[in-house]
This record gives sequence, structure tokens and C-alpha cells, in this order.
Amino acid sequence: MASVVELREKLLAIDYERAAGAIEAFIAEKVSESGARGVVIGLSGGVDSSVTATLCVRALGSERVLGLVMPTGFTPKQDVEDAEWLANWLGIRWRKIMIDPIVETFAAQMGRNAQSPELKIPFANLRARIRMALLYFHANEENLIVVGTGDRSEALIGYYTKYGDGGVDLLPIGGLYKSQVRRLAVHLGIPERIAFKPSSPQLYPGHRAVDEIPLDYDILDVVLALLFDERRDIDEVSREAGVPRKVVERVLEMHNRSQHKRSMPPIAPIS
Repeated sequence: MASVVELREKLLAIDYERAAGAIEAFIAEKVSESGARGVVIGLSGGVDSSVTATLCVRALGSERVLGLVMPTGFTPKQDVEDAEWLANWLGIRWRKIMIDPIVETFAAQMGRNAQSPELKIPFANLRARIRMALLYFHANEENLIVVGTGDRSEALIGYYTKYGDGGVDLLPIGGLYKSQVRRLAVHLGIPERIAFKPSSPQLYPGHRAVDEIPLDYDILDVVLALLFDERRDIDEVSREAGVPRKVVERVLEMHNRSQHKRSMPPIAPIS
């Protein structure tokens, strides 16, 4: 039986230049089919958006990529600086839009307090949806399409906001697990401070991915690959990945409960 380290290395042993080329061809094809002038992408300073933006530039040229940096007052300064650095490194046009005033306007109109602890999740998702709306405003204004930055790990467990960061026109890195995206980042020349930065959606103060997902991505990706690529049963996955059965069950539960995010809304039958 292979060790979890061997399983992880197997997962990471892909041809990254070939993967990059395939994704770039996909981006170019979809933009051409749409008749759009280019793409707009949200830049968070994290690995997923940095890799996706880099691939868009390689596919289309820097003049056809617009980046939006959309921080809040609690967004770490380093994340904002990394997002701005990436945009300048790539030579793309970019704009910075603070979303706090927009969130506060929503809160005032609804008679709610955006800092209320019991409303943490509703306002977290609102922030993601405001960013989506800003991306689509610029897409409509400039005849662009919105490029999403989600990866396969997030897609399989539904770790994104429905009609927020899930509201996009295409997902270039949606076929790569998070750990593969990190390796691709290094291959593309993205600094390691970004490539291996701990994942965080930053939808509320102190928001960290590791507080919400069952396992850190290094192990989660192995579990996901065993479950969905190799179609192993729960007991096999638990044994091979070296994680408790209940953790594998939790991963499957997250996948099943988030199915609605990956599907069209249910349509009522009329006959």
C-alpha cells in the first residue's frame, strides 16, 4: 500500500507546462467564442487568482486582461500588496475598489449591523457577491468575460459562495487540485510567498480556510483524488490516506450538500 506521501507525490507528478498550455488554449478559445475583447479577474493576492491571471496574460496578452483588487478594511496588508504586485508584474490594467462602503450601504438599507456576530456568514457571503457584481459591471462596461479563480479542491467540496466567487463565466484552473495549483504557480515564476500562502477567503476578520475545511489541502487533495478520480470507497480512502473514517465521511458530506452549487437550480415539471 502506498504511503500518503507517495500518493501526494503521484498527484503532483503532472506535466505543468503541458497543463499551462492546455489552460491557455482553453482561455483563448472561450474568449474568442464569446466575442469579448478580453477578461476581467478578481485579484486577492492568493495563489489561485495569481495563477489564473498569469495564465490569462499568457493566453491573451496583458492588454486584454483587467484585474480588480477588492479589499475590505480587514484584508491583510500583505494580500493587497501581493495583488497589486502581481498586476504590475503582469503589466495588466488594474483597479482597486474598497468594498466596505458598499457593504455598509447594504447594511444601512436593511437596518442591519455589518459587524454583528450573528450575521457574520450572511455578510461574508454578501461581500463575495458584491465582488461578483463589480466584476460583471466591468465586464458589461468593457465587453469582457469574468474569469473565475476556483480550483478543483474547492469545487468538489463546495468551498465557495454561490453567486459570489462561484458566479463566473469560466474556470480555467477548475481541473487542478489546490496542491497542483501551488506547484504550477512556482512553474510560472510566481513568488513562493504567494504560491504557498495559506488559503483564506477573507470574508470576515480572521477568516482562514483551515478553520472550515476538514483537512489541510495537502491531505484533502489526496482524499479527493482517491474518492473522485479513483472511485475508492470510504474505508479504502481512510486506510490509504491515513485519516479517520469520519473525516472522509465529512468530505463526502460537504460534496453532497454542495451539489446545488454545481448544478442549475431545480426546475418544476409541468407534465
